[in-house]
Amino acid sequence: MLVLSRKVGESLIIGDHISITILSIEAGGQVNIGISAPKEVLVLRSELQKAVTVNQDAADTASSLLVAELESALSECGPAQPAPPAKPQTPEP
Repeated sequence: MLVLSRKVGESLIIGDHISITILSIEAGGQVNIGISAPKEVLVLRSELQKAVTVNQDAADTASSLLVAELESALSECGPAQPAPPAKPQTPEP
């Protein structure tokens, strides 16, 4: 991890298109930053990224469990019975 010291108004650059500027430092130690990045770059707080990952993992697990339950229920029903062949229709005189 790279650790940098910055004062209010100072910035750092990431790559060619991302700039992070220190806007203010509150008395309690909270730092307000500004991020300038292209619209196609996703910027998330780390706790939101973790929540997204947890939700995606839960959705993947839930789908797997539901598929397994459905397969189990279908196997208990036995094989599907084929439909009887259709009777040929004869034209009316």
